[in-house]
Amino acid sequence: MPEQTNDLPLPIYKSRPPQWLPPIHSTADLGYPGFYPPRPSQDEDALTETNVKNGFVLDNPVSAESFSASAMINTELHSNDSLSKLADLMSEAFTRRVERIPPVPPSSYRIPTRVTLNDAKRQAWFADLANPDVPLYKLGKSVPHGAKGQDLLDLLHSNNVAIPRAVWFLRVFGANETAGLRNKPGYNPTQYSVDWANVVTGYMKKQLTEIALPSAPRPGVNIKHTFKSVLADSDTRERWISRFTYCLKLLRTFYTEGLVDHKTFLTWIVQQTTACNLAQAGFLTRLADEYLDDIMRSRALSRPLVEACASKLAEIKATSAQEYLHDTEHLLKILLQRFCLNIPDAFISPRLWMAYSELLGGLMIENLTGNYSGQGTDQNIIDIQRSLHTNYLDIARRNEAMLFRSAPSQVSARLATAVWDVKLLNSISRDTDMQKVQFFGSEFDDTPKFKDKLDMLLTWSVTPLQYGDHRPFAAATLIRIWRDRACERATRRDFKTPTEFLQDQLFDWLDSSEIAEEPSNIRAVALLYGKLVKHELFSYANYIQRLIARAETGLSFNEATESRHRRFLTWIPLLNSSISLINQRKAILYGIRAREIPEEGAERSIRKEIRSVLPELFGGEEKSIVISTTALLAHCNTLISASRFEQVRSFRQWLLPLVRKSIIRQKLESNALHKIYCISVELMAYTKCFHCILDLALCMLEHTTSSELLIGIIDSLHRYATIWACMDMLPAITLALDTAHQQWKSRGTQSRPLLTLLMEFDNGRYLGDTSRERILSDIAFFTHQLQPTADQLDEVPDTLPEVLLLNDDPNPAASSLLANALWIKYRSSDDWAWKVWDNVVTNVRLVSSIAANLSSRRACALRYGNFLWHVDQHLTNGLDDDISRWFIGPGKNIISALTSDAWDILTFILLYLAVHGSVKATTILSGLVYPAWCLGASLNSVEHEQVSETYLRAANSLCHHLLFQEDGSGDEMPPVNIFDVQCIRTRRQVVYCEPHFTLLVTNIPILIHLESNDLVSQDLRDESRSLRYRICRDPGFRQGAYRNLDIIKEAFENSPHLLNTNGAAHSKHVISGLRMILYDSAEEVELYDWPEVTCLLSPWKIVATTIQMQFMMKQLGRALVQDNTRETASASLDKLTLMLFHHTKTSEEACYVGEMARGADTAVAGKFINNGLNCMAQILLESAPSGLSVQSGSLDRLGELLRVLIHVAHPLREDSILLPQLEHIVQDEVLNSLFLRISQFESTYLAHVTQDESHRIKGDLVLLMRLLQFTLGFRGVWSSRSKEVGSKLCDTLFQLLIRFADGDALDFLLYPVIVDSLLYLYDEIPQDSKGVSFDPFRHYPSLPVSELPTGLPAEYRKQIISLLPYQPVVPTISNLVNSHKDMHGNVVFGSPVINRPWEWIENLGEPTLVDAKEGRQRHERGKVVTSCQIKNSASLPLENFGVQLTGANIIRNISAGYDSRSKGNIQSLEDGLPSDGIFARDWRETRVDPDSVSLPSSRSEMSQEISGHSTFKRERRGVPRGSPTSSVISRPSALGSSVRRSPTQASHSHASNSTVSEIIDVDSLSNATSRKDSSKRKAAVVVTISDDEIEIVEGPVPPAKKARISKSKAKKK
Repeated sequence: MPEQTNDLPLPIYKSRPPQWLPPIHSTADLGYPGFYPPRPSQDEDALTETNVKNGFVLDNPVSAESFSASAMINTELHSNDSLSKLADLMSEAFTRRVERIPPVPPSSYRIPTRVTLNDAKRQAWFADLANPDVPLYKLGKSVPHGAKGQDLLDLLHSNNVAIPRAVWFLRVFGANETAGLRNKPGYNPTQYSVDWANVVTGYMKKQLTEIALPSAPRPGVNIKHTFKSVLADSDTRERWISRFTYCLKLLRTFYTEGLVDHKTFLTWIVQQTTACNLAQAGFLTRLADEYLDDIMRSRALSRPLVEACASKLAEIKATSAQEYLHDTEHLLKILLQRFCLNIPDAFISPRLWMAYSELLGGLMIENLTGNYSGQGTDQNIIDIQRSLHTNYLDIARRNEAMLFRSAPSQVSARLATAVWDVKLLNSISRDTDMQKVQFFGSEFDDTPKFKDKLDMLLTWSVTPLQYGDHRPFAAATLIRIWRDRACERATRRDFKTPTEFLQDQLFDWLDSSEIAEEPSNIRAVALLYGKLVKHELFSYANYIQRLIARAETGLSFNEATESRHRRFLTWIPLLNSSISLINQRKAILYGIRAREIPEEGAERSIRKEIRSVLPELFGGEEKSIVISTTALLAHCNTLISASRFEQVRSFRQWLLPLVRKSIIRQKLESNALHKIYCISVELMAYTKCFHCILDLALCMLEHTTSSELLIGIIDSLHRYATIWACMDMLPAITLALDTAHQQWKSRGTQSRPLLTLLMEFDNGRYLGDTSRERILSDIAFFTHQLQPTADQLDEVPDTLPEVLLLNDDPNPAASSLLANALWIKYRSSDDWAWKVWDNVVTNVRLVSSIAANLSSRRACALRYGNFLWHVDQHLTNGLDDDISRWFIGPGKNIISALTSDAWDILTFILLYLAVHGSVKATTILSGLVYPAWCLGASLNSVEHEQVSETYLRAANSLCHHLLFQEDGSGDEMPPVNIFDVQCIRTRRQVVYCEPHFTLLVTNIPILIHLESNDLVSQDLRDESRSLRYRICRDPGFRQGAYRNLDIIKEAFENSPHLLNTNGAAHSKHVISGLRMILYDSAEEVELYDWPEVTCLLSPWKIVATTIQMQFMMKQLGRALVQDNTRETASASLDKLTLMLFHHTKTSEEACYVGEMARGADTAVAGKFINNGLNCMAQILLESAPSGLSVQSGSLDRLGELLRVLIHVAHPLREDSILLPQLEHIVQDEVLNSLFLRISQFESTYLAHVTQDESHRIKGDLVLLMRLLQFTLGFRGVWSSRSKEVGSKLCDTLFQLLIRFADGDALDFLLYPVIVDSLLYLYDEIPQDSKGVSFDPFRHYPSLPVSELPTGLPAEYRKQIISLLPYQPVVPTISNLVNSHKDMHGNVVFGSPVINRPWEWIENLGEPTLVDAKEGRQRHERGKVVTSCQIKNSASLPLENFGVQLTGANIIRNISAGYDSRSKGNIQSLEDGLPSDGIFARDWRETRVDPDSVSLPSSRSEMSQEISGHSTFKRERRGVPRGSPTSSVISRPSALGSSVRRSPTQASHSHASNSTVSEIIDVDSLSNATSRKDSSKRKAAVVVTISDDEIEIVEGPVPPAKKARISKSKAKKK
C-alpha cells in the first residue's frame, strides 16, 4: 500500500477563494476581490535584476505623483448637465440591478389529500392526532376520509384530541371539501364557514335541547315519574358537561379564526336566547356574555337580544324559582347595562319601551357599587353609573317622543299677542290718533319681541289676507313715531340711535319675508318702503351698498338668475334723491354702459298718455269729458302697468310741478282746473300715490276760488280720510282747511261742506281753543242766517202746488228760484224741507203715470233733483235728516207701492242728491234697501209677490249704484261721468264705518234668507245673491268686518231668520254666507265644509275661524236634535274628520281642532285616526311633484294635521290595548305615500339645491319622519304590499341618513329624527311568514363599511356602522385590500381581502430540505445565512402580497462568533442598499477594532512611528483582509483593482474605512478623497453615500500598531 501510494502523482494544489467570497463579475472572469493566487508565467516569477535587488513592485497605472483628476472633475461638476448625468447614471444602475433580480418562484403548496382507511388505521391515525408527541407534518401528507359534521365532532371529543390539533385537522378537512368548488363561478370562500357554523350551532342546540324544565305535575303523580333531565344524573351530567365544554373550546378557536361564520353564530345565540326556557337561559346568557362585544357591534343583533334579556328578566321576577336563578338574573342585568352603555340604539323601540320601561328604569338607576366591587375604583364606578343614567334618560326621551306621550303645547302667548296686535292694527280708522296708538309699547331695544312686532307690522301692511289701502301708511307712521321716540330716549341717555338697527331690521325683512317675495305683493311692498324712504326710516343708498357688499347676484337685468332684490330696487320709489344715487341705481339694474333704459321710455309714454287726457294743462284743445274710469285707465295703460318708481317719478317730478305752476299762475279756467284735478286724483288714487293727491289737494285748496272745485277738493279729502289719519297728516290738513275757511270767509262766502269737514277732522284735537271757538261762532252765524229765529213760525201746507208746477216750468233757473222762494217763505219752520220732499215724491208718482217715455221721466227727475239740491243748500243740516225721517214715517208705505216708472224717477233723484252730497248713502240704504230685503225675506203670500219684487228690484238697483258703481252710466242716470263716480265713492265710505256698518252686517243674514225664499222669482234671487257676493267681497266691507268681527258673530248667531233653519241645504247656504264674509271664496260649501284659507289660525284669521267653527258646531248640534236630520248628521262625522284634516295648518290650529275630538271613545277615535291618516296619505300623493323640483305644497300643514291626531290619540297612549287598529288599506296608503315623497326628497337633495330649498326640504323630512313614527305606533295587519314598501323605505331612509350625517348637509337636528324613524321601522316590519329562518338583518342595509363617507362624525359613524352588515374582525385580513397598478404606475386600492380560513392551513414547521454541501457551508460559516433563495411553499402564496426580491440578504446569527473585522468583511460583500441606511453603514465602516489598534506609549515611540510611516506605507505587503490565503502574486487581470490590493493602504483614510474586499465599481463611485503620505504616494479611498449626498466627517483614527517588516526572498528550485 505504501508503494502504491508513492507511485500515485501528487495532486497539483490549486488555490481557491473562500466560499463566502463572491466573484467580481457574475459572467466575466475577473477573479475575486483581494484574492490573487499564483499562476504560471506571472510577472513575479521573472528574476530580473531589478526584481532581485529591489523586489517585485508593480508600476502605477498612472503617474500618481503628478497626475490629478481635479480639473476633469471640476469641469464635469460645473457643467450644466452634470446633475442630470449623475441621475441618469444612478437610474441606469438601479434599472440593471432590478433586471438581474430573479422572480419569486410559483407556489409549491399542496393540500394534504384525503385517503380512505380501514377502521384500525383510521383509529390509529386519530390516536396519533391525539398524541402531542407525533408531529403534524408526519400526519399532514394525507388525512383519513370518513365521518362528517356532528359525527366528526363526536369523534374528536371521544379521542380527546387537543384543540389546536383538532382545529388543524378540521381545517384540512374543510379545505378538501371546498377544493372542488373553488374554480366554479360564484364561489364564496366563506360559505363553508356558514355551513360549519350551522353544524356547530346544531350540535350545541342538540345538547341544549336535552335540558328541560318540569311541567306542572298532575295530582297524585310524582314529579320524578314525569320529568327526566340529563343534568339530574351525575354520569350523564358529567358526559354532557364534558361534551359541551369541548364544543365551547372548539368554538372559541373556530370563532377567532373565522372557521364559523360570525353572523350566523351570533344570530343563533340571539334566536336561542329569545326562545329558550329559564334552564337553558343560564347557559345561553353566559354564551352571550362571552361574545357580547361582537354582538354589540350590530344593532340588528343587539335589539332582539335586549328584548330577550328583558323578557327573561321579567319572567325570572315573576317565577317562583327566582331564588335559584340569582346568577342568571344578575348576568341578565349586567348584559342590559352593558347594552345601555355601549349601544343605546338597541333600546330605541317604542314597542319594547311600552312593555319593559318600568323594568329597565329600575335596572338603570340601581346602585352599581355592589355589582362591580373589586373591579375598579369608586370613581370609575361613579362615572359608569353617570354614563348609564345619561344614556337611559336619552333612551327614555327618544322613545317617549316616538310614542307622542308629551302633551302638545296649547296656543302660545306669542299667538295671543299677535292676535291682539292684529286687532289693534285693524281698529285704525279715520278717527284714530296715530300718536296714541301703542303698538310697540316700551320696546326700544334689540329684543325678539320688538323684532316680532316689526315683522308683524310689515307683514300686516302688505299681506292680501288683510284689507285697506291705509295699511302701508299706518305702518310707516308707527315706525316713524317709534324711531322718533327711540332717538329722543337715546339722546337723553347718551345711547346709540336706532337708525342702523332699524335699517338692518327692515333689510332683513325684505331679504327673508315670504310675503315680500311674492310677486303679487310687490306693489304693496314698494308702496311701504317708498314711505319708509320718504321718512328716512330706510336708506335706499345703504340698501344698495349692502347688496353690493355681500356680492348679491341677479340684481342686474343682464343676469339670467333674478334676485328677489331686483324687483325691490326696480319698484321702490325715490323722493328727493341725488343724481348720484339715481345713477348708481341705474348702473346696478341696467349696467354701467346702459344709455337707454326701459324706464326712460316708459316715462315718455306715461307723459304722452297724461298729455292726451289733460290737454288743457298743456295748452291743447279741450276734448270730450272722460266719462268712464275704465276708459281712462285703458287710455293710460302704460301708467297703470308701470312700476311704482316710474309712477311716483312721473307724478312727483313732472305732473305735480306742472299742475302746481298752473294753479299758482291761475291761467286756467275753473272748469278746466276742476277736470285736471279730478282726472289727476283718479290716476293718482289708482296708482296709490296718495301723498301726491294730498299735495295737489292742499295746493288747490290754497289757491282755488271756484265753489265747484272746492267741493271736489273736500270730497277727495273726505274720501281718503283714513289714509290721511294713517299718515298722521290730519293736523296739517285741519290747519289747511281752517286757512281756506278764513280765505273764503274773507271773500264773504261760507261753505257748509268745508266747515263740516273741518270740524270732523279736528274732532277737538288739533285746533287751538281760539280757532275752534271762532269756527263754532262762524257755524252758529251761518246757521242763524239759514234758519233765523222767528216769534211766529209759518206753517207749511201739506201740498205745495209750486212743486207740482215745477215740472212744467221751462225756465232753467226755475229750480233755483223755487227753492229760494220756499226758503224765504218757510225758513223759520223746522219741517218745510220734509214737506217739500213729500210733495216731490207725490209728484214723482203722478209724473210717472203721465210721462210718455223714459226721456221725459229723466228730465223730470233731473229738474226735481236740481230743485232738491238747491233746497239742501238753504238748510242748516241739509236735506238728509228730513228724508231719513220721511223713510221711517209715512214713506215706508208709499215707497212699497211705487211702480217701476216711479222708481226710475225716484232712483234718479236719490242718486242725484247723493252725488251732490244732499243725502247720505246710509240714509238711502237704511230707508229703502234694507226694508226691501226684509220684505222679500218675509214674503209669504202670492198676492204681494209682484209689488214686493218691484220694490226689491229697485232697492237692489239703488244699492248697486251706491256701493259698486265705478264707471259713469253714459246716460242721464247718475253717476254720469267720472266726477260723479268720485262723489259716490266719497258717500259710500260712511257705509263701512260705525255705526252704520253694524246695520249693514245685520241685514246680510236677511239677504241670505231672501235667497232661499221660493216665493221670490229666481232671477231676483240670483240678483240678490250676486249683490251679496259683491258686498261681502268688497275691500271696504272686509276692512269693516275685520275691524270688529264680533259684529259678524252676533249678526249670524242672533238673526231670527237663521234660528229656525230646516234642512241641510239651507244650513249649507247659511254657512256659505258666513264664509263669504270671512274669506275670499264665492262658492257654496257643504254643511260641514271648512273654509279654504292660506293660514287657518294665523293671527290674520284666527278670530274669523273661531266664529265659523262655533257657528258650524251649533248647526251640527241642531241637526242632531232633529229627527229628519239626525241620520245625515251622523253620516257627517266622516265629512267632519276629513274636513278637519284637509284644512288644519298650524300648531295652534291643531290644538284648537284636536280639542274638539279629544276624549272620544276608541271606535270614534279609530275612525278619526284612520280617516286622518288616509287624508294625509292622499295629500302626499296629490301634492307629489313631477321631476326633481320638490315643492312643499300641503306639506306645510301636514305636521299640524298630525298634531290633531296626537290630541285625539293622547288619552289612549297610556294603555296599548286602547290604541285603535289601523285598517290595512290605510296602512298601505300611508306607507306608500311616505315612501314616494321621501324618495323624491332623496333624489332632489342629490341635485343642486339652494340654501332656502335645503332648509325647506329638511323641515319637510322631519315632518314626514314624525308621521311615519305616528303611523307605526298603531296595531295593524302588514300586508305583502306594506312589507315590500317598508323594505324600500328602509333603504331610502338609510341613504338620507348618510346624506345628512356628512359634509355640508350635516344636520344635528334632522339626523336623530331619521335615525329613530329608521330604527322604529326596522323593528316593526314583521318577519315573513313563509320564511323558516330567523334573520334579524333582513331589512338592514348592505353597504360595506369602506363605502361610508370619511367625514362622518365619530359618534355618527359608530352609530351607522352598527346598522351595516355584520363584518367580523379577523386579525389576519384586518386593513388589507386588493390593489393593482394602473397604466401610470399608481397603486389603485380595490375591494377588501376576503378571509379564506379553510384554504389558509397552518404551517406545520417541517425542516427545509438542503443538500449536504449547503449544510456543510452553513456549518463552516457558523450558520450565517446570506442566501437569497426563497421557497414559496406556504398555503398563502407570496404573490398575494406582491413580493419581489430586492437582492439584499438578511444576515442572521452574524453577531455570534465573529469579530468586528469578520463582520465587516461579511457585510461589505452583501448588497445592503434596500435595508442598510447611510448612517448605519457609515457608523459600521468608520469604527475601529480596539484590539487591533494600540497607542504609542512614549513620545519617542510616536516619533519613530511617524518617521517610519512612509516606509511602512511603501514597503509593507500585508495580506488582504478580504482573503484568508497569503499571496504576493499578482496577475494582469487584477491590475484594474491593484490600487486596493493592500488593506493597510486604506486603513488610515479619514473619509472611509472600507475594506479591501469591497468591490470597486468606477461607475458608481460617488465621492473619493485622497491624501498624500510621507512617500508622496496616493491611496484611493472610496466613500459610499446615499442619494442625498450626505458626507459624514469624523475625527482621526488612531494608527495601528507598528508591525515588523520582513522581506521575503524568492527561492529557486
